[in-house]
Amino acid sequence: GCDSPQNLTSQKAREAVDNVFRSLRDIARARMHMKQFNSIHNPGSNTHQASGSSFLPCASYKPLLKQIVEEICNPERPDPVDIEHMSSGLTDLLKTGFSMFMKVNRPHPGDHPLLIIFMVGGVTVSEVKMVKDLVTTRKPGTQVKTVPNV
Repeated sequence: GCDSPQNLTSQKAREAVDNVFRSLRDIARARMHMKQFNSIHNPGSNTHQASGSSFLPCASYKPLLKQIVEEICNPERPDPVDIEHMSSGLTDLLKTGFSMFMKVNRPHPGDHPLLIIFMVGGVTVSEVKMVKDLVTTRKPGTQVKTVPNV
């Protein structure tokens, strides 16, 4: 709401900062129900990093996109916790219906030879590279398609 630096007031600056923090809280609330992908920050563990003469807990950052791709490419986790399979077509709908009565495994996202990831808001070049590198090392033979947001 400010067209030039001369029109910037402390009230307008405060409102802008409040809006940013309101958006961040909304994003955090949207991911609260998730069991696995609810945080990109690990506050620290028993591993410590040397800092001068003392040791500090080592915090780490793991991007959400990286967490999701690692989960998709993880052969040891057969049923992803926060990733849902959406049925499409009559055959899938019948399988989903029978799964209420019988033990039927849902398809795993990593079972398919083509991985399409659509990110609302787009991705950066470094994120595309990260995804392609992860898939190449963890799931060779899987083809990754990047779709630009328009």
